[in-house]
Amino acid sequence: MIALGIEGTAHTLGIGVVTEKEVLANVFDTLTTEKGGIHPKEAAEHHAKLLRSLLKKTLKEARICIENVDVIAFSQGPGLGPALRVVATAARALAIKYNKPIVGVNHCIAHVEITKMFGVKDPVGLYVSGGNTQVLALEGGRYRVFGETLDIGIGNAIDTFAREIGLGFPGGPKIEKLAQKGERYIELPYAVKGMDLSFSGILTEAVRKYRSGKYRVEDLAYSFQETAFAALVEVTERAVAHTGKEEVVLVGGVAANNRLREMLMMMTEDRGTAFFVPPYDLCRDNGAMIAYTGLRMFKGGIRFNLEETIVKQKFRTDEVEVSWD
Repeated sequence: MIALGIEGTAHTLGIGVVTEKEVLANVFDTLTTEKGGIHPKEAAEHHAKLLRSLLKKTLKEARICIENVDVIAFSQGPGLGPALRVVATAARALAIKYNKPIVGVNHCIAHVEITKMFGVKDPVGLYVSGGNTQVLALEGGRYRVFGETLDIGIGNAIDTFAREIGLGFPGGPKIEKLAQKGERYIELPYAVKGMDLSFSGILTEAVRKYRSGKYRVEDLAYSFQETAFAALVEVTERAVAHTGKEEVVLVGGVAANNRLREMLMMMTEDRGTAFFVPPYDLCRDNGAMIAYTGLRMFKGGIRFNLEETIVKQKFRTDEVEVSWD
């Protein structure tokens, strides 16, 4: 079977085509800005403008036509309302025009589910992106959130710090590059609250120290990463200990960070646990993960009426009953 997935929860519009074992195409375009973050209206306009051409490009790359598709999936949430509505409307239009079944997919779950294309069975997932930071694992028929950010996502924290020091958006790769030149650790707030995390304090303090002019920006970038990533690894390790699972996966846009990968690899090696990171194009927001999850759901017997395809800006990961696994 073949699935087409449309992703559009935030700044990236992605369209992917997959089978159960292979990504046939995975095309995306990301809205970037020199100053400030991403405005929901701008993201929606970006998606609406590019959707038709990106769909055409995706089908060409997959070497199929829309009639060959068995199911259409779309990112139902969580995310920016205007952007979500653009992709949901497009998915509905395609489903109606070509008489195809449609499936709404939870964006956070899709990040973890795509790892199963590579043989991962039952992992603890550390999902780190701009808007989301969660430690997830499948327990009792649902993806349970064992820990999450109480304020802002780690990606947003890094991007905001980057903007405050004049690096623009996205800031993650630039902060990582600066951090590699860091020479000393500067103490910053370390906030783990039970199994949850907070990044607003570390962000505020890092910006304050930068504005004081007393610290090298490279040292601040290094210290920001070391502090925030240590907290992420701590919570992930506790989830592994609690669940007894033998696999850890790292997903989301921040999974591109080599220092975070290194720290997680050290933890999993110490515990004798398998560690996996998908190819980067499948870590970042992308249509292939939506298509793959939608296909698994559809094959598992899940069906949507058009009335059930309304977007959910605050779509909780643990709302979804995972009956397809």
